[in-house]
Amino acid sequence: MPKKQIEPLSDQEILDDILASQKHMTEMYNTFSNECKNNALESDMMNILREEHNIGSAVFTEAEKRGWQTPEAAPQPKVETVKTKYQNLQNTL
Repeated sequence: MPKKQIEPLSDQEILDDILASQKHMTEMYNTFSNECKNNALESDMMNILREEHNIGSAVFTEAEKRGWQTPEAAPQPKVETVKTKYQNLQNTL
């Protein structure tokens, strides 16, 4: 049986995969850091989490520069509504 030829991934597919991987990794580091009982380990995990967020942000920025990520700006009234909602929630805690 002849082997199927595998097409190489495009740059966009590679960046999309990296971004998806970064999102998954930050979720895992976030969960782990929230469950740490050891303060030194929690601090290390938080530092790694911050680094992973920075990497994800850099990947997103690169994809955005290439026109592969085009987030729409939220309307200002909606921003204010969400901001007020979370400020009120924080005040109740």
